[in-house]
Amino acid sequence: MQKEHEAAIGRLQGEYDRLRHRLHAMYVDKLDGRIDGSFYTQMSDQWRIEQDKIAREIARHQAADRSYLEEGTQLIELAHGAQRLFAKQEAQEQRRLLNFVLSNSMWKDGELTATFRQPFNLIAEATAAASGGEGGGGLNSPGHPAWLGNLDSNQDKQSQSLLCYRYTIPQWITQFNQ
Repeated sequence: MQKEHEAAIGRLQGEYDRLRHRLHAMYVDKLDGRIDGSFYTQMSDQWRIEQDKIAREIARHQAADRSYLEEGTQLIELAHGAQRLFAKQEAQEQRRLLNFVLSNSMWKDGELTATFRQPFNLIAEATAAASGGEGGGGLNSPGHPAWLGNLDSNQDKQSQSLLCYRYTIPQWITQFNQ
């Protein structure tokens, strides 16, 4: 999502710059007498209107980015206290919250099967992976593939960040000593 957002801003900024370059080139053409003043005025007005629209669109994307981050933070804070808040609610409010989080839950053979709506399904999958325990420690284990370090974009070994090796160095030392 973030990449698409940044790509949209980059595309809009490119379009804005293209129009700015056109305006500059057309102004030079007007000064050199290649185009007349009325054509310059007509086209520059049109391109400035387009630039204004693009500038508003860029501002809208930037505001959405801030809003996205703020809402994400609020969602994490809410999720942190969800169990406590759920227990305090009336039965009707609990049902409403469950309908918001779950979809098509079934009770079959004495067992509840819950299907989560997005993005709650992602949270449930991460929780299941953490409690399932790959390598004994689950998702929180330093050896879990989700946390293994990778080389950063700077491939110069002298300036390679040691932080990317924080979980792999102990494994490497163990293999080296064997």
